[in-house]
Amino acid sequence: MERHIEFDRLHNFRDLGGYRTADGSTLGWGRLYRADSLGKLAGDDWERFLGLGIRTVIDLRYPWEIDAKGRVPEVDRFAYANFSIEHRPYDQAEIDPGVDPWRYLADRFAEVAEDGVDEIRRAIELIAADPGPTVFHCTSGKDRTGLIAALVLTHLGVPEEQVLADFALTELATARLADDWRAAHPDRTLNWPSYGRAPAEVMELVLADLSARHGSVDAYLTDRVGITTATTAALRARLLSA
Repeated sequence: MERHIEFDRLHNFRDLGGYRTADGSTLGWGRLYRADSLGKLAGDDWERFLGLGIRTVIDLRYPWEIDAKGRVPEVDRFAYANFSIEHRPYDQAEIDPGVDPWRYLADRFAEVAEDGVDEIRRAIELIAADPGPTVFHCTSGKDRTGLIAALVLTHLGVPEEQVLADFALTELATARLADDWRAAHPDRTLNWPSYGRAPAEVMELVLADLSARHGSVDAYLTDRVGITTATTAALRARLLSA
């Protein structure tokens, strides 16, 4: 099976199948996908997407991003939900080049993890409850999408090394994501040289911060986000194979 699903207009569409958990289970292929903006789907890309049999689309963007860039085409074909997990917008293109980029991004993740607990819970609950293939996405499939992926994988018992490696796969799309930004903003300058980057160090800081603040990532999910034992059991039954 292939982790990366190739599209012409999407750059960061991946199958989360194949990761092994500490207890020897494996995430099934074709059950859960992560992506950049599905508003870019058109033509042959749309036909490729339909061929995946996806039933549920979880859009993690702000409503104003959706208004500007569009939702998944023919949205009524899917169970569609918008859970905007980020509450404090910031412009990555304008980040001060002099700051520590990975610490800066980890601090933004910490804001999302605290501000967006309700939306994070609802997204994970929907992933657990949906009977068919599900995709969750934001704009670049990097930060908001990366956080949900890391939380789900960690909660299922995927070792941190694999969680970090999954996050860092976005690095393969960085150049194309930056090119998209430049094409969309021809009158602006991309001031932050780390735009579109997603090194493992960022997510390593994020997971360490959650553990320091809440005792563990699982404790954050259960005690702060409100993930119940029933949701955890449903998530495992839905995504894992022996």
